[in-house]
Amino acid sequence: MRILLFTGKGGVGKSTVAAGTAALAASRGQRTLVLSTDAAHSLADAFGTPVGAEPTEVAEHLFVQQVDAQRLFEQSWADIQGYLLTVLDVAGVDPVAAEELTVIPGAEEVLALLELRQHALSGEWDVIVVDCAPTAETLRLLALPEALGWYMQRVFPFERRVVKALKPVLTKAAGVPMPEDSVFDAVERLHAELDQVRALLSGDDASVRLVLTPEAVVLAEARRSFTTLSLFGYRVDGVVANRVFPDGAGDPWREGWVAAQARVLEEVEESFAAVDRWRSVYRPGEPVGVEALRTLAEDLYDGSDPLASPSGPRPLTVERTPGGAVLRLALPFVTRGEVDLARHGDELVVTVASYRRLLSLPTGLARHRVAGARVEEGALQVRFEERKP
Repeated sequence: MRILLFTGKGGVGKSTVAAGTAALAASRGQRTLVLSTDAAHSLADAFGTPVGAEPTEVAEHLFVQQVDAQRLFEQSWADIQGYLLTVLDVAGVDPVAAEELTVIPGAEEVLALLELRQHALSGEWDVIVVDCAPTAETLRLLALPEALGWYMQRVFPFERRVVKALKPVLTKAAGVPMPEDSVFDAVERLHAELDQVRALLSGDDASVRLVLTPEAVVLAEARRSFTTLSLFGYRVDGVVANRVFPDGAGDPWREGWVAAQARVLEEVEESFAAVDRWRSVYRPGEPVGVEALRTLAEDLYDGSDPLASPSGPRPLTVERTPGGAVLRLALPFVTRGEVDLARHGDELVVTVASYRRLLSLPTGLARHRVAGARVEEGALQVRFEERKP
């Protein structure tokens, strides 16, 4: 099964490109599902047909789903929300306000990822195309499973033991009920499911495609996205330059745009030389409907396989050496001064700009010492050596 995620700066046409790719895959006989993790759903608009909370067939082999976050929220968050509502009720918070306070920010996107997990495990699909939220939200979302994993491994077990041991005392002293086992179980279940999502999306059959328009500001964001996705272990397999102006045909205004875009497109070719690059021309009309979207995708991929498995090494690799090992983490476009590296116990803490990843080292590496690190050829390389007795 192939999983493709499309993201990019808001307004670049990622939903259209995602929908077109799905329509093309379905036309080739692949049973295809396209769904959105963006709270502002636009897939129904792209296909020009009503779309429900369950997969809706819009063409042969092609199904579209706009996730019903409220229904999933009630299923996945009910135990946790129920406890929080009890606490807020004891504190005298208005019931309507309390219900709003217990809805976690970004819940819709998180629950859409859980829906993706369900579909991936079902075995019903050959291809799943995900229309992601704009870049910043997508990056925060994809970083969540690993961040929650750190909390679950180090903090959560301690909290659970303390609450269980001191529950009568804490309840009496604090004046509010302490969480039951069902609440802790719900958090553990959420963590396990998100961990499966991360495994799926960082696996060999999943990749991210960045959609951009030929503008300097948009290109800069795409470059940063490539870096951050690599930091968290997600593979970018290609870049789509969308809404490229055709030849100016003697019109000074269009010729100006063509020239400006040409300069940016040269930078796109240089910046993303390691991955596939596709271009989609600015069309005379908005592509709406299955046929229009399929035609757009056929022109975009121009005979290449839109479902080809990503090639090249994973963003994170470990290579054994005679005296230890070298950990390599792809960080395209960064320089040495932009990376901060620290080690705490069996973890490496890698910080790039405002993003930080806590890398839990395998047991074999955890027993080694860090002998050196450098940023070279678009990657952070950390050298480990065996500790001397």
